[in-house]
Amino acid sequence: MKHSWYKEGVVYQIYPRSFQDSNADGIGDLKGIISRIDYLKSLGISIIWLSPVYESPNDDNGYDISNYKGILKEFGTMEDMIELIRILHVNNIKLVMDLVVNHTSDEHPWFQASLKQEKPYDDYYYWEKKKRNWTSFFGGEAWSYKEERDEYFLHLFSKKQPDLNWNNPLVREEVKNIMRFWLDLGVDGFRCDVINLIAKADGLPNGKWSPILRGREHYMNHPKIHPYLQELKNDVLSKYNCFTVGETAFVTPETALSYIDENVRELDMVFQFEHMAADNYFVKWFIRKFKPMNLKKPLSKWQNGLLGRGWNSLYLENHDQPRSISRFGDMNFYTESATMLATMIYFQQGTPFIYQGQEIGMVNAAFENLDDYQDIETKNIFKLGRKLGMSKKRMMKKIKMMSRDNARTPMQWNDSLNAGFSQGEPWLKLNPNYKNINVESNQSDKNSILKYYQDIIKLRKKYSVIVYGDYQDIEFKNRKLYAYSREDESNQITVICNFSNQPISIKNFEYLKTEKCILHNYENIDNLSVLQPYEARVYIKK
Repeated sequence: MKHSWYKEGVVYQIYPRSFQDSNADGIGDLKGIISRIDYLKSLGISIIWLSPVYESPNDDNGYDISNYKGILKEFGTMEDMIELIRILHVNNIKLVMDLVVNHTSDEHPWFQASLKQEKPYDDYYYWEKKKRNWTSFFGGEAWSYKEERDEYFLHLFSKKQPDLNWNNPLVREEVKNIMRFWLDLGVDGFRCDVINLIAKADGLPNGKWSPILRGREHYMNHPKIHPYLQELKNDVLSKYNCFTVGETAFVTPETALSYIDENVRELDMVFQFEHMAADNYFVKWFIRKFKPMNLKKPLSKWQNGLLGRGWNSLYLENHDQPRSISRFGDMNFYTESATMLATMIYFQQGTPFIYQGQEIGMVNAAFENLDDYQDIETKNIFKLGRKLGMSKKRMMKKIKMMSRDNARTPMQWNDSLNAGFSQGEPWLKLNPNYKNINVESNQSDKNSILKYYQDIIKLRKKYSVIVYGDYQDIEFKNRKLYAYSREDESNQITVICNFSNQPISIKNFEYLKTEKCILHNYENIDNLSVLQPYEARVYIKK
């Protein structure tokens, strides 16, 4: 594998609305982020992924953009943004922005002009006289009528997020100009939102019947996407020392390699979601009981599927996913399962992505009342579920487990007013457990989850085998054990994780007696024949 700074780095995702408020309006902002750079530096991360801070009506919390070259006032000013980039770079931290170009806001000037059929914007979006039967990611129909044009427009997400027409070369030029604008300001790359949806089939035909996402065969990884991405790479990305990670739903390792193969590099890596189905049937609202093997199989599949050809992204949380301890851990073994999960994922081959609060063990808020949730997807799914005859109780159970707002509650800095996030009333309720789970309590505990994350990041910087070494599963069929090795020409490490709430025998690993344990989440590791509940260890050959 070719060596690159983005492979060796560790990414920390900031959801700005919930990170740190500097002016007591209850909304996190850019100056708030600047005030916490010392914390980010102490964690050891080297890249920030910043969720959208562009001008937006906030129908979908910033993923509906009305001005790609402006900052939403509640987040600050362009001067604040430039200052953030400068200070991050002074501290050797790079910045990745969200690039949301499958759709805009319906309040974007392009759409307003398209609505009036003004040239050249009349076909910047998809307009049709006849409605198609496609359905939206947020529930409901994906085509809506506009009286001004007497036509229907496509929106794979909210009605306020019309899809851009990538067939139009002028749209592609607009996107390139947006990318150049931010790269010239010093941004170091992009997380490309729902990027594998941007190409649509000619004629936009009706979709086959499906209970979810009807019509997806006409836009999901459509072949036309590759010329589009190659154009962005050749005309823009290749001119800068930057990297891209694409959010790509419904991809296999082979599909992913069509984007990220070392010899293709339309994108540098992708976010895939197969392991996010470990507690659901590929759509998070169709919940099933979590079994460790349902996490282990897809993670192993992607490690082996990309090995030597493409680069993995390593994550368990982000702004769209519930908290990983609540999903895959055990609150009866809270610290142990949190640190085991971190060991399991971040010693694999790929770039680690840590979502804000994950490093201190934040968990789902599980609010009891629908009114406590702000997320549009959550509200729409509740309405859809009730329309389909599901009880309020059943829908609230799903929401408490899977709402995106579980990850969006304000960052828990300390046990003071509003967890130190804001002096005003927060835009979204705090998780009530902030009195116990917060940055300060983690910093004062030598065995905290935060300290463990810091140790993982230090080890990644110390041993190149953790970054570039080949991956090999060990005792893959063992349903309670997640074990693997990483090996390069100079070193070998072995990672063993007990993914259960019972002690398990590891007599087959007694050969590790001769190796050095460089990380463990239990104080006593004298017993080499047993792993305690959710125990994790990492060994390196002496």
